[in-house]
Amino acid sequence: MYIFVGVAWVSFLVYWLISATMAKKSVNKMSWGAAVRLLLAVLVIVLLRLQFFDHAAGTVHSVPLEVIGVALMLAGMALAVWARVYIGKNWGMPMSHVVGRELVMTGPYCYIRHPIYTGFLLAILGTALAINLYLLILLFAVAIYMGYSAALEERTLAHEFSKTYPKYKAKSKMLIPFIF
Repeated sequence: MYIFVGVAWVSFLVYWLISATMAKKSVNKMSWGAAVRLLLAVLVIVLLRLQFFDHAAGTVHSVPLEVIGVALMLAGMALAVWARVYIGKNWGMPMSHVVGRELVMTGPYCYIRHPIYTGFLLAILGTALAINLYLLILLFAVAIYMGYSAALEERTLAHEFSKTYPKYKAKSKMLIPFIF
C-alpha cells in the first residue's frame, strides 16, 4: 500500500510542477524558493518522525479503511488535476496575483471556488486513512493554511472582478460543493 500511495503522490506532484511552468506570470507573495524550503521542511519532519518514533503508531491495519483512503486520495488528486486543467494558465501559487488573470467559472469551478484546495485536502485525508492516522495532523495544518489562503484570494478576486465575482460567489461554495 505504501508504494502505491507513494507512486501516486510522486506522479501527482511531478504533473503539478510541470503544469506550473505553463501558467501566466504572477507576482508571488511566496517565492518558489520559499515554497521549496517549506516542502523540504515538511519532508524532514516526516522523515524524522519515521526515524525516531514507533513505526506502528498510527498505522492503519484495516483493509476496508485502506481501500476507502486510497479511493479518497485518488478522488482528491483527480479533482485537483481537473481543476488545474480548467484554470489553465490562470493558475498561480497560493496567495499570488496572476497578471492578466481571467475568472474561471466552468468545470469544477461551477460548484467550488477553490477546488484545487479541496482536492489536496481530500487527497491528504485519503492518504492518512490509507497509511497512517498521524497524517491527520498534517491535514489540519494544511487546512488552516488553505483556509487562510482561500480567504485572501476571495478578497482579491472580489476586488479584481467586482461585477462578476459576487454573483459567482452566491451560486458556488468555497470548498465543499452544496455545503460550504
